[in-house]
Amino acid sequence: MTNLLLKLFIKDYNNTSDNFVRQKYGFLSGIVGIIVNIILATIKLIIGITVNSISITADAVNNYSDAGSSAVTLIGFKIANRPADEEHPFGHGRYEYIAGLIVSFVVLIFGFDLMKTSVERIFNPVSLNFSIIAVVALSVSILGKIWLAFFNKKLAKAINSPTMSAVATDCISDCAATAVTIVSLLLSYFTKINIDSYLGICVAIIIFIAGINIIKETLNPLIGQAIDKETANKIRGELMSYEGIIGMHDLIIHSYGTNNTFGSVHAEVPANCNILEIHDTIDTIEREIKRKFGIEISIHMDPLVTDDKFVDEMKEMTFHLLSEIDDNISFHDFRVVSGPIHTNFIFDVVMPHSMKYSESEFIKIISDKFTEKNENYFAVVTVDRNFVL
Repeated sequence: MTNLLLKLFIKDYNNTSDNFVRQKYGFLSGIVGIIVNIILATIKLIIGITVNSISITADAVNNYSDAGSSAVTLIGFKIANRPADEEHPFGHGRYEYIAGLIVSFVVLIFGFDLMKTSVERIFNPVSLNFSIIAVVALSVSILGKIWLAFFNKKLAKAINSPTMSAVATDCISDCAATAVTIVSLLLSYFTKINIDSYLGICVAIIIFIAGINIIKETLNPLIGQAIDKETANKIRGELMSYEGIIGMHDLIIHSYGTNNTFGSVHAEVPANCNILEIHDTIDTIEREIKRKFGIEISIHMDPLVTDDKFVDEMKEMTFHLLSEIDDNISFHDFRVVSGPIHTNFIFDVVMPHSMKYSESEFIKIISDKFTEKNENYFAVVTVDRNFVL
């Protein structure tokens, strides 16, 4: 069914790197969500009024809010596809994440309202009118929501959309809410025990959890998150495959929406290399990373002395000194400046996020290691952070 809809409404649906195609995915998700949710909500509202069930009526209102969320998704994709302008040179892609955040707030508001109503019904209970038609209709609605969840999940995977993933998560929570409602009806009929209000509270908790999970999924790319190790390793492999590149560090990636990613990295090159040749190599690497990974990257060249035995020995010593502090510490841009009395070790060190020290404390620990080794050794340290997961 999903493939059929893609073929019918998105001509070039496999070309997901195209922003116009991404926008069509967003439109399809939004329109299908609006239609399915309005149908399910109307059915549940009629049933809820008929059997006098707060949990069914609340579930119906939840579906209406889901239709509104689908409309937000549609609008979010429309705005996100706007081209870059003078005020927003990186484009408007993050509006897609904002749309997902709005969806999460709608979910939380509904959960709060349902919790409030359910608590009120505990103190003012109302009897339920059992109907087998209601149970069947609600069971069918669960199947509809399961399909909608898989539909959005597939679309989200195709275009790497956190907003569609959020909608899929919301659909799963709706299934749980409706299942709880069915249990309420059956228990009321067979045991004459009315736990509709208590199950309404359970539904509200499920909705709260879904809303919080959606916030987490959409907030991370808005705040800025580390690049995953798999992508980082692929970029490293691409860089290191070129002659003249002997190392890399300080890989930083900034996402301004899917298909709109920028980055920078330092490439280590021999200090005695031909500057024109290595510059040409760097230009080639930047173009290839753009072609293969869709990342507009800027590469800074760091020249390293590779034929000085003393520097190599001091570098090896530094490696062992830092390992004594923490095996996860790495360093780069290493230089040794020897004077008549003192020897300065100048380098950048990557401080692991797991360390509880402040940067100043971390620098002092490193400096003390060098002076313990030799009272004339001084470490001139710049602290870096790791931007890869």
